[in-house]
Formats: sequence, structure tokens, C-alpha cells
Amino acid sequence: MSLRQLLLRLSGYHGASGPPHRQWWCSRSLDTISSVGSWRGRSSRSPAHWNQVVSEAEKIVGYPASFMSLRCLLSDELSNIAMQLRKLVGTQHPLLTTARGLVHDSRHNLQLRGLVVLLISKAAGPSAENCQNYDMVSGIYSCQRSLAEITELIHTALLVHRGIVNLSELQSSDGPLKDMKFGNKIAILSGDFLLANACNGLALLQNTKVVELLTSALKDLVHGAYQENSASAKGHSITENIGMSTWKEQTFLSHCALLAKSCQAAMELAKHDAEVQDMAFQYGKHMAMSHKISSDLQPFIKDKTSDSTTFHLNSAPVVLHQEFLGRELWIKQIGEAQEKGRLNYTKLRETIKAGKGVTSAIDLCRYHGNKALEALESFPPSEARSALENIVFAVTRFS
Repeated sequence: MSLRQLLLRLSGYHGASGPPHRQWWCSRSLDTISSVGSWRGRSSRSPAHWNQVVSEAEKIVGYPASFMSLRCLLSDELSNIAMQLRKLVGTQHPLLTTARGLVHDSRHNLQLRGLVVLLISKAAGPSAENCQNYDMVSGIYSCQRSLAEITELIHTALLVHRGIVNLSELQSSDGPLKDMKFGNKIAILSGDFLLANACNGLALLQNTKVVELLTSALKDLVHGAYQENSASAKGHSITENIGMSTWKEQTFLSHCALLAKSCQAAMELAKHDAEVQDMAFQYGKHMAMSHKISSDLQPFIKDKTSDSTTFHLNSAPVVLHQEFLGRELWIKQIGEAQEKGRLNYTKLRETIKAGKGVTSAIDLCRYHGNKALEALESFPPSEARSALENIVFAVTRFS
């Protein structure tokens, strides 16, 4: 039995997405908007659907991004960890959901970062200062492919570490306490193993600036997670507005830094100048920002949304809604949405949709999409650049 088959069996996947699990770590994020630029006209040639965009992009770089960290996932160490996951079957431990997502990513979101790194590497092409190890067929340096794998390993390790359960919030339906504790140990060990492989890969690149960029991105991820958990540990009320400045900082740390700095590192490996490196950084930053905002918008813009669907109270539409309302009116709306001591998300969602938060979040998403497209203008026209543009078009498509 292959590792993929084993993970599918252990995670309970049988061709459906399965029931949603409670998110154990709240995600405080998102960006502020100082001015919303007008959205440039969307290309009529751009693919309409996200899956189509990713599929075409994968063909350009040579292989599906989901296989980038295959060497690590097929190692004996992770195979042993997968075997240990048997003990978690029947529980609600989020590590099982993570395992399912790694082998069945129907939305093609998990491997997005590595794919973008490869695309922007190909879009930039070779530099006059570095012609060694450049693949004329794929248009990508071998070290840039290694960097894409490292980026995916870091992101996957973060996902695995986020699957640690807060034992103080356990419910009887989640599973036995000993199983949940065991799941936490597996999440810590497997996440650390992935990070160790990423660090080893960074050392093999033998580029101190790239090592500095990726380690600082890892520091940003840890800092962002710390801020989220610190706010939660202080018992912040659901009526508290984190503010747009805090939202901006936490979004960059938790969702944008890794991709932005990986794109910059890809340019450094090819010995491109500082201006090209900065444009790659800007594309990664703004594309990641628009992708996160688009994800936050989904519960508010989907035609068919389950009445039980919850959403983060610190997501883009909600934070912007609070900004327009002010604290007093927001507290009043939260109170009106309470039923028997619990928050009625369906009622609150309709209230937020009636305000300005959703439309403002859409404008903000398109603003960052525009900034990402502007950064791409410094790269020569190519199929890789078009794929990067189409990713932005797909992320900012709301009709």
C-alpha cells in the first residue's frame, strides 16, 4: 500500500470532503486599506475557474505542485508516522483533516506557494551573471526548484503544527483524552521533521541571503501564530475589534511573508538585481493578501451557504464591517445575534452582508490584485507571466 493510499484510508477519505472540523487555532489576520484603486479590466482570455488556472500553471512549470515534496513524504520516518495515525481514526483530531488535505487538495490551495515560486522563476528567466544549472527546457534553475520544495515543506509543517488541539477545550465527542494527547505529540514530531528537512535543504543551497530570507519568513510565521494565540489566551471578547492596523500586521506575518520572501529568494538564486527581487517580493505579498481576503469572503458571497457555516470574526469582511459601524453598534449587533448564550452565525452573516464590510473587502481584494499585476509589469511577457496574472484574475473573481 502506498503512503498516499494509507493516508487516505487513515483520514477517512472516500471521495467526499467529509464533515467540517472545529478549527482549534483562531486565525487573526488581514490587511488595511489606505486607498482602494480601481480594478483594471480582467482579460477576456483569462481562465474563469481556479482549478483550471492552477492546472494550466502546473503544465508550464513541468509537473503538478502537489508532488514537490514527494521525496520527503515518502521517507521512512513519515511512513511510520502515517502508521501511527491509525490510533486517531474515529476521533475529531485535526491532524486527520490535515492528512486528508495533503493528499486530496480539491481546491489546489495547499501547494500554491511552491507553484508561484516556480512560475515567477520562469517568468524572470536566467540572468547574465548566473548561467550554471539553468534548465533551458523548463526555464527554471535547479536551485529554484529546490527552493519551491523548501517553501512547501515550511508551509506544510506550519499546517501540521496548527493541528495541535487545545486540550482545555475538548468535548466528549472529540475522542478520548489519551488519543488527543497522542495526536498532539504526532503533530509536533512530524511538523518538526518537515522543518528539519527544510533547514537541511536551505543549507544545501549555499546562499546566505536566501537562508536569511527563509529563516526570517519562518520567524514571521511563528510570530504571527504567537500573536493569534496570545490574543486568545487573554480571553479577548468576540465584541473586540482588533483594528485594521493589527489586521494588516498579522496577515503579512501569517499569510504573506513566506510567499513574498520565497519569490524574492528565487530571484536571488538566479542573481537578478535588487529591483527584480523587489518586484518578485511585491507580487508574492499582494497576491497572497488578495488570496487570503478572497478566502475570507467565501462564506459571504457563495450562492449556497449552509446555515451552520461559521466564519472568523476577525476575517476581512467582519473587521471592515466593525470599522464602519464603530464599537457600540458592533456590540449591539453581536447581542442581537446571540441565542441561548450562543452566537447565531447565520443571523450575524446576514447582518454583515447588509452592511459595507463585504463590498469593501471585495474592493480591497481587487486593490491588492492590482498591486500584484503592477509588480508583474517589470517581467517580460511570457506564458509564465500570463499564468501568474491568471492566478490573480481567478482569486479576484467574484461573479
